Amino acid sequence: MDLVLVGLPGSGKSAVGRRLAARHDAAFIDLDAQIESAAGRSVAAIFADEGEPGFRARERDAVRALGGPSAERGLTRVVATGGGAPVDIRNRWRLYRGRTVVWLDGTPEALAGRLRRSPNPRPLVAGPDPVGTIRRLSADRERFYAAGHRVDGVAPVGAVVGAVEAILAREPRGGTLLSVADTRIGRFVLGEGIGWAVADEIRRAGGRRAILVSEPGAWAAFGEAISGWASGAGLAVERVDLPQGEAAKTLRVVETAARQLARSRVERGEPIVAIGGGALGDAAGFLAATYLRGVPVIHVPTTLVAQIDSSIGGKTAVDLPEGKNLVGAFHQPAAVIIDVMALRTLPERQRRAALGEAVKMAAIGDERLFELLEAEGPAIARGDADAFDRGAAAEVVERAGWAKVAVVLADERELGGPAEAGGTAAAGRLALNLGHSIGHAVEAAGGYGALLHGEAVAYGLRAACRIGLEIGVTPPARAARIDGLLDQLELGRDRLPYPIDLVREHLGADKKHAGGRLRWVLPTTDGVVLRADVPGSVVDGAIASLLGGADLAPTGAEAGRR
Repeated sequence: MDLVLVGLPGSGKSAVGRRLAARHDAAFIDLDAQIESAAGRSVAAIFADEGEPGFRARERDAVRALGGPSAERGLTRVVATGGGAPVDIRNRWRLYRGRTVVWLDGTPEALAGRLRRSPNPRPLVAGPDPVGTIRRLSADRERFYAAGHRVDGVAPVGAVVGAVEAILAREPRGGTLLSVADTRIGRFVLGEGIGWAVADEIRRAGGRRAILVSEPGAWAAFGEAISGWASGAGLAVERVDLPQGEAAKTLRVVETAARQLARSRVERGEPIVAIGGGALGDAAGFLAATYLRGVPVIHVPTTLVAQIDSSIGGKTAVDLPEGKNLVGAFHQPAAVIIDVMALRTLPERQRRAALGEAVKMAAIGDERLFELLEAEGPAIARGDADAFDRGAAAEVVERAGWAKVAVVLADERELGGPAEAGGTAAAGRLALNLGHSIGHAVEAAGGYGALLHGEAVAYGLRAACRIGLEIGVTPPARAARIDGLLDQLELGRDRLPYPIDLVREHLGADKKHAGGRLRWVLPTTDGVVLRADVPGSVVDGAIASLLGGADLAPTGAEAGRR
């Protein structure tokens, strides 16, 4: 068994690690010491010579050199990480899988006091305000540390060692937590093989029953296992079945489900657990938002598009014949539990389509996500085992998903800026609609069956680039990079068979209209702008560039979304 100790500078990882290793006759590995030994210089000197990027590259090498976890029984290795090592998800992927992780926590004041007495300088907290610096580091890193078992690291060393040994004596629950974040828009839990976390979150939300809302495909793949975990945790289980895909998103379906909840005497404090893809989450979220004027909802997204987009942000909705998502409510989840293991068994088309949403998040302004998709996107779309085993898929999910969390936290109700005619405005949460205006229109033109949502977004992204080029807000190099990435991912390449009048008609129902004008989200050099002054002829030209292909036969793939 391997033990990994994480925490802020000054939390006692080295002291506790040495004591534990000595007590159990285990090897002790101090990652910072190994980096210094390999470089022939101190950490402070590496920072001075190479900057933080140089040090982090050496740190990744040191984590990689650890290899896989020990398969021996009993404690065999204790690894003390540097405070920043877990920030890189590839480090966490290598460090946390198959190992017990313990977070040594402490108040900023206590940690700063320890650091003042330490003979080893810490470059990131060497300034005039160590308490303030530690507080900022804590806010930035807590979600990465919180995947481990939390222990008070500023207690006496003997007490800390005893607390860690009590954790080591517990029966492991399996799987790997990668990050846990508590925010005002919900608690976000990311990991691999973490179905057991659902029962924990039901109890955290105050539930006494597991009210599982799902559809046949997702239930067979994941719902039954989650039901077993909930029963094993002592929770009674109630199951509510919805239809697959967009068929779930009707007022009639929501009424039927609500009546089942009423017959089961579901109370206001009992959370609904939504197990499925984007359409299931929309419908179950709307059910939760409206039943008894609102009950908690826990999302367990089982598709890539749901994990990186639709389960995050509290938007719930059902469709009308006149348009998609026209009846809905903002209803933030109590928790979102994201298990990347679910993505390995998805149909390739669903993974590939979902990457259209990931490209959108990259285009909004995440350069690392752009690079990651260019390097790893095709392999993830294909479902290559190596792309999952190396943590590439987990990194896409975390980066794209957390980027959306950050946007929603800044503009929860999608107010954005005013975007007066002839000018620009800060897009706020409306930035997340990049590619969605024409994307939703072509999705509707196909009857919500010919195109998957992410495929439609890819067409919308191409159209947004053309509009941005035409009115001078999107640099040619940026448009070419977005188009090139979509080409790599084989998204939005074929011409669509729909009449332009039909697409234009559906565009008229877009929710981003204000004052009679459609507010367009358009790419810039490193982000987006909001514009309400796009001429109709420019829009028509962008739509026309997507049209003219042979008929698309509905595949039913959307109906099969998990």
